[in-house]
Amino acid sequence: MRPSWVEVDLDAIRHNVAEIAKLVAPAKFCAVVKADGYGHGDVPVAEAALGAGADWLAVATVGEAVRLREAGIEAPILLLSEVAEEDAASVVAQSLTPTVYSLPALEAISAAVTAPLAVQVKLDTGMHRVGADLETASDLVTRIADHELLELGGIWTHFPSAEGETDFTEGQVKQLSEFVAGVGPSPKLVHAANSAGALLYPDARFDMVRIGLAMYGCLPSPACGDVVSLQPAMRVVSKVVHIKRLPAGARPTYGRIRPLERESTVATIPIGYADGITRRLAKIGGAVLIGGVRRPYAGIVTMDQIVVDMGDDPVEVGDQVVLLGAQGDEEISADEWAERLDSVSWEILCGFGPRLPRRYRG
Repeated sequence: MRPSWVEVDLDAIRHNVAEIAKLVAPAKFCAVVKADGYGHGDVPVAEAALGAGADWLAVATVGEAVRLREAGIEAPILLLSEVAEEDAASVVAQSLTPTVYSLPALEAISAAVTAPLAVQVKLDTGMHRVGADLETASDLVTRIADHELLELGGIWTHFPSAEGETDFTEGQVKQLSEFVAGVGPSPKLVHAANSAGALLYPDARFDMVRIGLAMYGCLPSPACGDVVSLQPAMRVVSKVVHIKRLPAGARPTYGRIRPLERESTVATIPIGYADGITRRLAKIGGAVLIGGVRRPYAGIVTMDQIVVDMGDDPVEVGDQVVLLGAQGDEEISADEWAERLDSVSWEILCGFGPRLPRRYRG
């Protein structure tokens, strides 16, 4: 087994859920566990979140929801995207809560349903990715109300920039509120807030909040740090497997992009871009932690291995290496990766591949 893994602290997940749930109460807490729990592992994260007070789970696909059901999870599961016609029977069989924003999707669910089923309608208030316009959403609500087996389980929307555009986000809250007030019957749930929305806009919490990034211990905006204290749940860890002493001017690994400035010890670590360690990190000041100290890349990231420059510091085969997370008093965060790579922390967390086994603490 390769000595490289993703370490997930389930106690951190529980802490984050409990802190946010306390802040947003009495709104319900929907834990977003799509994309394999943002790379943390969907089933363990779902179980930890539910144990810490989450009321709902949310995923993107029917397949993700079925995985949770097959693991014995019985909590309500919201499908954030519409389902294909061929998946409608699985939605019914697994007692999932579908989202609709088009007539064909509602017709597919209507044709498959054999017992009472709650359906939620997604309203587009400015994200302009998916979601129904006001006229379509009103028609969907009416059709659900007229169906003998369907009930209006919720009306919701999504924020594209709650962490940065206050006026726009407040306008979305107003649109949703006015739409809900003008239609009948009343939905069981109204919800809009993602992590940034839930933390920064109390009026956006409605009946439920959908928490993804913050549950995993990352802040969607620095301003959120004044609202809640979170604990990062993920560390990416490996071990030193080989050591070389190289002369000044040596250029390790593919492309030979960088000469060593002085005679140095170079350590090889068995993890690479096939695991989610982006090649560009070696060119833009990336580092790893060994012995609680930042160690720069000594050459380009390869598919299965990286090399780091230890200088004259001691290092042994088997020493632990942290690529993401804390070691001693130092930490390399997902936000740091994102800033260097002109990305977002969501992408960083989801990027660590399936070759890295997940090990769970707590």
